[in-house]
Amino acid sequence: MTTDLHAHWENVYRSKAERDVSWFQERAEISLELIAATGIGPNGAVIDVGGGASRLVDALLDAGFTDLTVLDLSESALAAAKARLGARSEKVRWIAADVTAWDGPQTCDLWHDRAAFHFLTDPNDRAAYAARVLRAVRPGGHVIVGTFALDGPERCSGLPVVRHDARSVGAALGPSFKLVDSRNHAHRTPTGAIQRFQFSRFRSTR
Repeated sequence: MTTDLHAHWENVYRSKAERDVSWFQERAEISLELIAATGIGPNGAVIDVGGGASRLVDALLDAGFTDLTVLDLSESALAAAKARLGARSEKVRWIAADVTAWDGPQTCDLWHDRAAFHFLTDPNDRAAYAARVLRAVRPGGHVIVGTFALDGPERCSGLPVVRHDARSVGAALGPSFKLVDSRNHAHRTPTGAIQRFQFSRFRSTR
């Protein structure tokens, strides 16, 4: 990724209210269902990649999760989430970083990503992402990746995306992760438009 992308996302989160972006969800129901299906308990370590101002972290805190990390390229997105959570934000680890260049030391039981991976249009960036997943996810851990489906939008927030299905996500992650579940999802944007997503859940086979 480049500094241009950082500037792009900073501008988005500085210029638009939370509910003005197409990806806004009041409650991340499908992500929560897939997280529950992994069977990890509240003591499990979860990282939400590209989490930004998403309300998934709110729901996980409500569910009693105690080891939460949110990583996003935009400091402004993270600041919005922290402001919303108030004092509860101190229970979360916040990381402003480009996931394809992130060299964080921590490992996790669950890597969750809703709509960050599909912005990686360069194969080298997808390979760098997969390397970070492999390093971060503990043996037997879980990966949930949500992207625009093959019949989903070709662009988002003015940027091109790569649409995926479970096979292409799995190919990017590599043989250390086995597909467990995949489902399609129709996301209704705040303006009422429908965007076609796919969500795939994998388990580490190491």
